[in-house]
Amino acid sequence: MNDISKIRNVAIVAHIDHGKTTLLDSVFRATRLFRENAKVEERIMDSDELERERGITIRSKHCSVQWNGYLINIIDTPGHVDFSGEVERILYMVDSVLLLVDANEGPMPQTRYVLMRALKAGLKPIVVLNKVDRPNANVQEALNATFDLFLELGATDEQADFPVLYGSGLDGWFVKDLEHDKREGMDALFETIISYVPAPVGDIRKPFLMQATTLTWNNYIGRVGCGRILQGKIKKGDLIVRTSTAWLDRNKGEWNVTGQEIAKVSHLWMMQGLKPVEVNEASAGDVVWISGPEDILIGDTLSAEENSDVALAPLDIEEPTVSMFFLVNNGPFAGKEGKPVTLRQIKDRLIQEARVNVALKVEDIGRPDGLKVSGRGELHLAILIEEMRREGMEFCVSRPEVITKYDEEHNLLEPIEQLIIDIPEEYQGVVIEKISRRKGEFVSVQNLGTGLLRLEFNIPTRGLIGYRTEFLTDTRGLGIMSSRFIGYDLWRGEITGRNRGSMVSMDTGEATSYQLDSLQHRGTLFISPMDEVYEGMVIGEHSRPNDLPCNPTKKKHVTNHRSASKDTPIILDVPRKLTLDAALEWIAEDELVEVTPLSVRVRKSILRQDERKKAAKKVLANC
Repeated sequence: MNDISKIRNVAIVAHIDHGKTTLLDSVFRATRLFRENAKVEERIMDSDELERERGITIRSKHCSVQWNGYLINIIDTPGHVDFSGEVERILYMVDSVLLLVDANEGPMPQTRYVLMRALKAGLKPIVVLNKVDRPNANVQEALNATFDLFLELGATDEQADFPVLYGSGLDGWFVKDLEHDKREGMDALFETIISYVPAPVGDIRKPFLMQATTLTWNNYIGRVGCGRILQGKIKKGDLIVRTSTAWLDRNKGEWNVTGQEIAKVSHLWMMQGLKPVEVNEASAGDVVWISGPEDILIGDTLSAEENSDVALAPLDIEEPTVSMFFLVNNGPFAGKEGKPVTLRQIKDRLIQEARVNVALKVEDIGRPDGLKVSGRGELHLAILIEEMRREGMEFCVSRPEVITKYDEEHNLLEPIEQLIIDIPEEYQGVVIEKISRRKGEFVSVQNLGTGLLRLEFNIPTRGLIGYRTEFLTDTRGLGIMSSRFIGYDLWRGEITGRNRGSMVSMDTGEATSYQLDSLQHRGTLFISPMDEVYEGMVIGEHSRPNDLPCNPTKKKHVTNHRSASKDTPIILDVPRKLTLDAALEWIAEDELVEVTPLSVRVRKSILRQDERKKAAKKVLANC
């Protein structure tokens, strides 16, 4: 057991790409977590394959380091707004946060969000200005903007009197005084954590009490819950009571107990560095992983038998804002590139995910072929889809749709986001025009002094669906766009959708270069010669608003007559290969994305052309 006065529990929170995971690499080197000759990869905390590919943290992770006799538990959190559900529950496990701010960009949308949650939880943040050695860094302006943000979010005098560290996580140094301190080592960071972060509060003599804030799944053991022990101590083999709770009215803070279960602690782990190590006993202040209760859920109270009447309030997690349907793949190529799955198998996989991903919601609304899945944003759901396809599953998903509500006066409400864009000055006109068409409201503009402008908008979430690719095209890839959910507001009216139709295959077979040469003049192709296509599959984007039925499998008619164009070579443009994210942004309401372990295809919901015509006539008749 650890001396509770020698424990410090802290989380690192920041906007995406402000350097959280890179900072941890330097922390590990400073505490000599690895051997001198050990080969250590960069961003070692991003251990998942998807995280390394995309360069973002998707799931929060826990590690611990030893420094001068102190045990410091550190939790790395995601920086993307779509995974903010990971941040919300982690704040219940720590006693302070390191608020990382890029000295060049200053506070960004996710910085505001995570700081608001930390202040609401009563935590006193430590501000760390990172990347101060960059050429465009403006340290004083970034610090002033951060202080203004504290005041704007209603920080108390004690919270606003935060310590500040300056440095570079990449180069591995932080100092308290940027002008006079020597720029080497991480001692200033550790000293600030030890002196400013309070030790956990908990009486080891009281009965055991803990709340599960994170879950994971082990194929041999089942569910494993993680949390900080609030009081008492726990040993392997002890009997504990799991008490589940649920909200009655979140706004009024009303909740009730929904059930209890008595179970034995079968395994107990604590983190030593990056590895979980099984221990026999843990006490108040320790962050532990516990297995035993079969149906443990996030927010459940775990307590000693003599303390079974104690229940903690459910964790406050914000609701999803975007939903889509996960459907069984009924296309002609089902089962060719992956294992075909039934609705039951899709449901089991999604429910398993919802048990550990608190921001995800799975609903069975009676459709015989699919389920409704809701999340915090497009990327949140896209990551889940990518994980499922890498497990060998193939299925179809619909276009993302926002989740609407009605207020007490029966007015339709929709989710609104704060959008911040950094672009070169010459692109401000086209960006403002496009966002205005998507019902965005211009809030402010700031000249960053380096030929860049920072534009701020309030825009409906549905206005952002499908805009990211268009934005990168408009700004030649030089723009940076970030957003965060700020609440529900009145419906902003209809938004003009995609202004180009689809090129839809009328036949099944292999695409031929002869026919693709003719079709590429009618739009942008998604396929190459010899690619397999089927009836109802979308093979390209039409240059006009209407859909274009076509036959990409048509071959050149063979005769015994010489042709004037016989020796004319066929030159095809490079096709636009849709990634999963691009396909989800691009598809129309009557289209689906077919996802397999090897391919991402776009198809019509109704494959046969004659059936699509009948369905369209029926819709017109009902109107």
